[in-house]
Amino acid sequence: MPLWLEVVLRTLLVIIVLLFYTRLLGKKQISQLTYFEYVTGITIGNLAGYATLEDSMHWMIPILAITVWVAVSLGVDYLLLKSKIIRNVVEGKGTVLIKDGKILEDNLKKERYSADELLYQLRQKNAFRAADVEFAVLESSGELSVLLKPEHQPLTPAKLGLKVPNTPEPQTVIMDGKIMDEPLATAGLSRAWLHTELEKIGVAVENVFLAQVDGYGQLYVDLYDDQLKVPAPSNLSLLWAVLKKCAADLELFALSTQNDNAKQMYEQAAKTLNEHLERLRPYLARS
Repeated sequence: MPLWLEVVLRTLLVIIVLLFYTRLLGKKQISQLTYFEYVTGITIGNLAGYATLEDSMHWMIPILAITVWVAVSLGVDYLLLKSKIIRNVVEGKGTVLIKDGKILEDNLKKERYSADELLYQLRQKNAFRAADVEFAVLESSGELSVLLKPEHQPLTPAKLGLKVPNTPEPQTVIMDGKIMDEPLATAGLSRAWLHTELEKIGVAVENVFLAQVDGYGQLYVDLYDDQLKVPAPSNLSLLWAVLKKCAADLELFALSTQNDNAKQMYEQAAKTLNEHLERLRPYLARS
């Protein structure tokens, strides 16, 4: 067999083997690496290079070595799930670098972390002052986890005592100008509905690069032509406005009527509608 053909075949075989083993090892191997995963990745890469280009040894030897490394890695992963002591030895433990807004210089030296590196990592977490940080931990993966002091944390609905509904998963119903039936069916919608919505904004399917439907049935469209502007969905806003007008009309009727029974009925209806509107506010008053 010609040498060039042997190299091509070896390379293709190694690619297939590495893809298979990488899938077997899972997503951790391509995320932030621990010490052991870092060593495993380098070693498997070197062995793959030998399997591809080294013609002085049988091609199965590096493949066998890769298999052993993968088996050991899977065994270690199993042990890591079972023992915290082994996790601490293999993966290491997080190191506190900032506590109560105070930088722990001894821990910085221990991790050979400079002040510039710390400030850079803090800026990556949108913390531009070390004094604003309540707690910062250098994880075993090398990632810096940052907790801002309460007064510097973003304002959330929970802090305001508001209950916000879970956002349903949006469905991509058009991609590259083609309708995708499965996501459309998942959203409980039909092609007829989709065509009707596109007609409302004057857009043809073939001109749509991407279209998504949110959990509330609103269609968001992105066109191939970036110069064209598509009207923003307004169904929820219109419904909210109509319901608010109904509540206001009921209150007005209550003030206008001279009949005590009718007045009481209108006032009760307005109160009930306003109570429901407060519950629906997170769903409808979104734009």
